[in-house]
Amino acid sequence: MEKIGLGGSCHWCTEAIFQSLKGVTRVEQGFIAPKGNGDSFSEAVIVHYHKEHIDLGDIIEIHLHTHKSTSEHSMRDKYRSAIYAFDEENRKKSLLILEGLQKDFDNKLITKVLRFDSFKPSATQFHNYYYENPGKPFCETYISPKLKVLLEKFSSLVNPKMANTFHEPF
Repeated sequence: MEKIGLGGSCHWCTEAIFQSLKGVTRVEQGFIAPKGNGDSFSEAVIVHYHKEHIDLGDIIEIHLHTHKSTSEHSMRDKYRSAIYAFDEENRKKSLLILEGLQKDFDNKLITKVLRFDSFKPSATQFHNYYYENPGKPFCETYISPKLKVLLEKFSSLVNPKMANTFHEPF
């Protein structure tokens, strides 16, 4: 079992995206702080996955395409665009993957690869937010469009059982 931290948009959105993938066994939703900046938490998730079913490159590529990974905006402190590595090997691998994926984007990626330091889970009532509330306006406005991108670009990696529960319309 492997794990990686990801941040870039609302953790409700990020949670739903990675819960929907083959090979992902658990997604922890909350706030992550990187090493060297332990009091600087931002919304993120920890994705637990089997590398035999989905690899780190796919996870990072999906992450980059499902949030504004090339955009500096006023909410970047709350939604840091980041990959949080739990060890040096994954940090180096993530940097190489990120560098290789730059060619897929017209603008420079702002996503940083940082060393994971600490995690604070979000309130339990917000866990599994999309799958518990797919018809809520927030889900329809912000999460469903990201799931549409997931289905259009990465359908072979989507767990069909989860895709069948996506709320329409896209």
